Amino acid sequence: MLRQINIKDILWVDGVNVTKSELLSVVRHYDFHELDIEACLEENQRARIDYYDDYMFITLHFPKYNTKSQIYELNEFNIFLWKNYILTFRNYPWNHIDNIFEQYKKLDIDEDNKMKISSWYVLYEIIQSMLEKVFRVAERITMDVKVIERNVFSWASSSLVKDIMIKKRNIMMLKNMFKPQITVLNQLEFNMNKLFAWKIEEYFEDLEDKLSQIVNEIILLDEYIWSIEVSYKTIIDIRTNSVIKILTVVSTYTFPMMLITSFYGMNVKTPLQDNSMFVLSAIFWSTLFVILTLYWYFREANKK
Repeated sequence: MLRQINIKDILWVDGVNVTKSELLSVVRHYDFHELDIEACLEENQRARIDYYDDYMFITLHFPKYNTKSQIYELNEFNIFLWKNYILTFRNYPWNHIDNIFEQYKKLDIDEDNKMKISSWYVLYEIIQSMLEKVFRVAERITMDVKVIERNVFSWASSSLVKDIMIKKRNIMMLKNMFKPQITVLNQLEFNMNKLFAWKIEEYFEDLEDKLSQIVNEIILLDEYIWSIEVSYKTIIDIRTNSVIKILTVVSTYTFPMMLITSFYGMNVKTPLQDNSMFVLSAIFWSTLFVILTLYWYFREANKK
């Protein structure tokens, strides 16, 4: 999908999952570096900002939730920006950006909206809207992790392992996505101050503060899910040890009986094997003696 609007003297072109031919049809009117154009066509670019004499190229990343796999995926966001235009290209559609696009379509150009008629303010609104969305993503993950925590202490199942692994993957992906973008926003603020005459520093400082809060929340989530995983493993180990303890006690107490009776199951002559009362008495008293001896030994060992 490719669309554009003119906001007074500012051109905004927005593309979603554009083909190579669609991208070239837009950028052919500008003198962009070929590597920046290739970056728009290739996925999984690192977060970056390149400043040239006549434009800026910015790559950011935001999460897109895959409902089928329950995993957050990278939605790469490539931006060409200068004083009189902003070109935005991304992999997946976003309602937030669609809403901003529609708002600018209906925007009345008057003195109150003069500041909004600028490419930097469009960029600010886009990034600000996406960071607000990420706050909600972090809140949703926090609630999901709390549910997992309750389940860990109520029962243990294989599905819990899957849930923990999915949340760990999502948190790790968010951490790797946003930590590099702190540097990008710092550079963006610096370059915006050079490019535009207005005092816009506080706007992009606000974006930096929000991103720092997001990264801090993600780091806390990472520690939170790690502690839950450790607790889950501890509970599993305790339950496993309890089962092993019971099996050990049962096998230890039944072993003497099996050992003694095995002598009378051999095809060799044993003393008084034809005397059934002697055999039963020998088995009973020998087994009882061994069991009482083992019980005394285990009790004394536990006291130490």
